Amino acid sequence: QVQLVESGGGLVQTGGSLRLSCAASGRTFSSYRMGWFRQAPGKEREFVAGIGWSGSSTYYADSVKGRFTISRDNAKNTVYLQMNSLKPEDTAVYYCAAGTLVSVTPSQYAYWGQGTQVTVSS
Repeated sequence: QVQLVESGGGLVQTGGSLRLSCAASGRTFSSYRMGWFRQAPGKEREFVAGIGWSGSSTYYADSVKGRFTISRDNAKNTVYLQMNSLKPEDTAVYYCAAGTLVSVTPSQYAYWGQGTQVTVSS
């Protein structure tokens, strides 16, 4: 079993940057594919970025491609989401998730963090 704890959210102005972290417990972290999702009020949870077990394969939603970067440090059991050039439409609760494959579908992930709020002011 894996427990996930996100951190790094906050309030930032348009064009600013934030780095989210997701710390995982458990010895098998490196075997999991990881994903970042977000959910804005009144909207469905949507895929933001995903990363394979080694970190060499990454995937992004079109809406964040070129602005967000996902990475992982298996020695630290942590996955990151570097967010640059933030826009008001990036405002949401951001969740990290662990699963056996990278997927845009939330139900494919077995473990979820509690989420961290990101608010981008215009």
